[in-house]
Amino acid sequence: MSSAKLVVGITQGDSNGIGYEVIIKSLADERILESFTPVIYGSSKLMGFYRKTLHNIGPMDINVVNSATDAKPRKINLVNCLPDNTYAEPGQSTPDSAKAAILCLESAVKDLKNKQIDVLVTGPINKRAMSAEGFSATGHTEYLQEQFGADDVTMIMVSSQIKIGVVTGHIPLREVPGSISRESILGKLRIMKDSLQRDFGVVDPKIAVLGLNPHCGDGGLLGEEEQNVILPAVMQAVEEGIQAFGPYSPDGFFGLGNYSRFDATLAMYHDQGLAPFKALAFADGVNFTAGLPIVRTSPDHGTAYEMAGRDQADPHSMMSAIYTAIDIFRKRLQYDSMFQGKK
Repeated sequence: MSSAKLVVGITQGDSNGIGYEVIIKSLADERILESFTPVIYGSSKLMGFYRKTLHNIGPMDINVVNSATDAKPRKINLVNCLPDNTYAEPGQSTPDSAKAAILCLESAVKDLKNKQIDVLVTGPINKRAMSAEGFSATGHTEYLQEQFGADDVTMIMVSSQIKIGVVTGHIPLREVPGSISRESILGKLRIMKDSLQRDFGVVDPKIAVLGLNPHCGDGGLLGEEEQNVILPAVMQAVEEGIQAFGPYSPDGFFGLGNYSRFDATLAMYHDQGLAPFKALAFADGVNFTAGLPIVRTSPDHGTAYEMAGRDQADPHSMMSAIYTAIDIFRKRLQYDSMFQGKK
């Protein structure tokens, strides 16, 4: 495929959430089709249903195709992954909406493996509902890691203001301390350094590392992970040539805006990183999976059942996810071309 005009696969996510709304709004301006060729994995019936719930959106010419190989430039292409009797129940978590999310994801991943699409942008899903329907992974990140045989991956939240990765992802909070080790922190730092260089064009990235306990353990009074695990990992990373700094106490780090002094920040667990990220950059934030051989992004929000079908969803995060995926793909091509045969 030509890198000049990429084919972007977009999964619908949960069919009863805001996935279709943000997709439709993101692609509503025909000028966007000059930049890339979209291929939506979903249902033409559902697409039509949600299109009718939106105001101030002009006519949309949907090109229904059997496969991404039939996608046409300057068209919104859609691969029908769902049965004809599919119907929408906006705002409801149902077994059918979870099954639909699984089928669309599996179809898109198959095409991604076969290089029929260049990048993947995933719509928001309901992890619990999908698990109840037999989905083995706890989320997109873990599923794609398994499907593409990656040894380790890191979820990096990306915006123009800030980038935050996490050591532990979708696990219960009580399991976090036991899941943090020198090697797990080092592994994430290595992935982040490589991704910042290859995917974002940062020559020598500086990465801040957060502590786990309040006040970074307060010299061991409130916990010893900083002294026994996190600081040794930072020191070893420095020995490997990674510009890692910390650990920093998260409250002051974000409160004083110190994150702006670094190219990225590594948090110890999900909410420690995502809560400040969404407070700072929710409108245009993007979830990017670093460490995969393919490019995958998603908007930084969930299914938002409470506003599904009401024409209330903001498409900016989905638009950012699409353009971030394209930017990363092209930066990888450029980086690999520059360093081919040198590593």
